[in-house]
Amino acid sequence: MAINSYLSVLTLNVNGLNAPIKRHRVTEWLRKQDPSICCLQETHFRLKDTFRLKIRGRRTIYHANGQQKKARVAILISDNPDFKIKTVSRDAEGHYIIIKGSIDQEDLTIVNIYVPNVEAPKYVNQLITNIKKLIDSNTIIVGDFTPLTAMDRSSNQKINKETMALNDTLDQMDLTDIFRTFHPKAAEYTFFSSAHGTFSRIDHILGHKSALSKYKKVKIILCIFSDHGAMKPEISHKKKFGKVTNTWRLKNILLKNEWANQAVKEEIKKYMEVNENDNTTTQNLWDAAKVVIRGKYMAIQAFLKKEERSQIHNLTLCLKELEKEQQIKPKTSRRQEIIKIRAGINAIETKKTSLTMKPEADSLKELTKLINH
Repeated sequence: MAINSYLSVLTLNVNGLNAPIKRHRVTEWLRKQDPSICCLQETHFRLKDTFRLKIRGRRTIYHANGQQKKARVAILISDNPDFKIKTVSRDAEGHYIIIKGSIDQEDLTIVNIYVPNVEAPKYVNQLITNIKKLIDSNTIIVGDFTPLTAMDRSSNQKINKETMALNDTLDQMDLTDIFRTFHPKAAEYTFFSSAHGTFSRIDHILGHKSALSKYKKVKIILCIFSDHGAMKPEISHKKKFGKVTNTWRLKNILLKNEWANQAVKEEIKKYMEVNENDNTTTQNLWDAAKVVIRGKYMAIQAFLKKEERSQIHNLTLCLKELEKEQQIKPKTSRRQEIIKIRAGINAIETKKTSLTMKPEADSLKELTKLINH
């Protein structure tokens, strides 16, 4: 069990969650990241789609949905820590949602924003001005809106008057860019434009200047299933939270792997040759066989997982290196290579997810068939 004395807030533009495989991939990814609070933008959910976003360990979910599949934001709260909600505010268009509550008697306000590119700085400026009374030292504003400085673009394009006005408003309210506070000179981005081959940081986490001492670190996390990267700060908290390690479960994908099935058959054959005799009851033989099969599958699963991680790791390293070069000296050929590698990683992860989504009842039938073969 890992014990943490901080809260983590993750923000990510998921670029649509209506596809079942995409939702499954996001769910698995969030389980690995394990944020205390998760803010999603562009879910594209309608009012009737709210039930689709369900993640174990995150029963508390707040949506800002509408009648059409566009925009929409959501906030997911982990079951541990215990979040006590006070008020929820949202707009009809699904561009923002505001929740006020407390964790162990410590107040917390989360503002999750998604704004289309058109007049984004002006919209965010107006919104923050309108909710001025809700903003205090315990407020965290996250979301996808606009680059705040010239450093937030690989093209070094100057910021416009609207963005300058937004920065003035943030300064007047004692709000600051948490990532830029920790990394004042870092050229790191959350969004890659495949059409233009440029990078930008349009995803942000804003916090109150008086609360900066609570922030321990903040990082950008690569996310292949979306065209945005995630941002995740860690915030000090007086209470320690525990994370329980998940128990091992047989993955459906193993039952479709011919090499794995053959290895298990050979293991079963060896076991039966050694243990099947008149002195062993059928029940004892079966109980012990289950342990042997489980152990073999665990070993195979660990091996395949290591191989898969190695493949994705190598592709990711190559991708990051190409992105750094593209940020410094853009080339059309390099942009195409970046798109190709991202598509390759995405295909690997999508295939893996589609194979693991098979119903458990079917998996049990296949396992029984394998044993009886």
